[in-house]
Amino acid sequence: MNKIKITEPNENIEVHLSDGHTLCGPRGASIEDFIKALDHNSNAPIVAAIVNGDLREMHYKIERESTLRPVTTNTADGARIYRRSLTFLLEFAFQQLFPKGKLTIDHSVGSGGYYCQVRGREMLSAGEIEMLNQRMQAEVKSDSAFVREEIPLEEAIQHFESLGHPDKIALLTHRKKDYLTLYRLDDYMDYHHGYMVPSTGYLQWFDLQESNGGFVLRFPRRHAPTELLPMGDYPQLLSAFRRYGNWMTKLGIDNVGALNKAIVAGRAQEIVLVSEALHEMHIATVARQIAEERDKLRLILIAGPSSSGKTTFSRRLTVQLLARGISPFPLELDNYFVDRAKTPRDEKGELDFEVIEALNLPLLAEHLQKLARGERVQVPRYNFKTGVSEKGEEIQLKEGQLIILEGIHGMNPRLIPETLRDQAFRIYVSALTQLNLDRHNRVSTTDTRLIRRIVRDARERGYTAQETISRWESVRRGEKRHIFPYQENADIMFNSALAYELAALKPFAEPLLRQVPHGTAEYVEAKRLLAFLEWFLVLDSDLAPENSLAREFLGGSVLKKFKWWQGR
Repeated sequence: MNKIKITEPNENIEVHLSDGHTLCGPRGASIEDFIKALDHNSNAPIVAAIVNGDLREMHYKIERESTLRPVTTNTADGARIYRRSLTFLLEFAFQQLFPKGKLTIDHSVGSGGYYCQVRGREMLSAGEIEMLNQRMQAEVKSDSAFVREEIPLEEAIQHFESLGHPDKIALLTHRKKDYLTLYRLDDYMDYHHGYMVPSTGYLQWFDLQESNGGFVLRFPRRHAPTELLPMGDYPQLLSAFRRYGNWMTKLGIDNVGALNKAIVAGRAQEIVLVSEALHEMHIATVARQIAEERDKLRLILIAGPSSSGKTTFSRRLTVQLLARGISPFPLELDNYFVDRAKTPRDEKGELDFEVIEALNLPLLAEHLQKLARGERVQVPRYNFKTGVSEKGEEIQLKEGQLIILEGIHGMNPRLIPETLRDQAFRIYVSALTQLNLDRHNRVSTTDTRLIRRIVRDARERGYTAQETISRWESVRRGEKRHIFPYQENADIMFNSALAYELAALKPFAEPLLRQVPHGTAEYVEAKRLLAFLEWFLVLDSDLAPENSLAREFLGGSVLKKFKWWQGR
């Protein structure tokens, strides 16, 4: 007997949670309404949800039976939503108190926060920063709603023209969609790239702190989503960001809208040439400093996070050193892994090759000391198939020859013996992007590196974008533990970001991201990155020189097979 029949839609729907529970509520109720029915004991607030495979904000109305997975602030998506909303709250309060000033959200700081600068007036005093903090706190207590509005693109451009925001107008000029989603808090309205929390009452954890001529908007890190970590001191990182920011200003492309405008105006080759010249100038400066200190140096240590361009940087540095009569010898750190049976395991019981204990530090120390004394050593060769360390080649350095050692632990003092620490020159390499969408929407340095890695992994390793994205969280966790805490130990920081690279990477990354299947955990991230890349016009990747750091990811690098030490 057929039990199926036509009926009127039920006024209630079921929402199936990721933990196996089911909620029943009125059709058209918001995610927030359903979430309120949960007994949520986690210390990480819920700020959004994955509904039927798509990230949705709390205002989203559920009209049919659905699956729902809460998104909390201890996840990447949840943290972004919290920080974005907090930035908008800061903007709102700043505009109310200092209407003639221009607030810029500049870059992130390691302890959890955004470094902010003020232009159009004198920098904020300590008292004014506290006044701004109190105004934000008052708005949190009032629990005012963030209202989402979709308006015609032309109307949005007129709105920003009336406010005098040329960076936002330039960004919107080449937008392909004929509408724009804006958020409003009271009568203040702005564009922010991504979702918001429903109201200011969600934003309970933040602070403002004076710093280096500006101030830091502090917020919780993901592993402690309701705590503010102590502010660290990052003079090297701040200096690297400022140097690159000044370069971008001199180029006249300190935001994505300006980059797009330059591409349309036929300035693409100029941007590439100047960007590459700035890289070369900095690398030459590093080489000169090493040459000036060569009498007391035995080691060059290079470290940085994934896809920061360490390999190309080390080879371009070597070219500069060779031009100065210095021929460094590359010692491969991967060959110093302990046997797999002795490799430490992580909290999940899996082999952890990223901890420094995965390296045979005593053997490395012995070899470094002998090589520094001019003695001959037989270096190991790690067999990645068998997981066993085998005998490698015998090497001996020439008089005055330096060792160049590249690896994630290069800034960690434990990597080399104490006797050599004063004879090491340390270089930290990272893509410290300063080309933001506009002065309120920053481009994450992490996003730049992830897009680099997606393109490179597909070409060199045959990985899909889904596979690369699925590994990224583990990669990031390792960086936070083993790389970032030691970055200020560097003698020099090299910013590997290039003003044009995302415009060049876009046509390679987009097809890969579009292949990530809907309904997978990686789909939400792929969709986010695609929406981000929409803002960039394409720049012809053939304009990138063969020795460009961008070629490490685009392909076609002349330095890939550059092995200067062979035959010497």
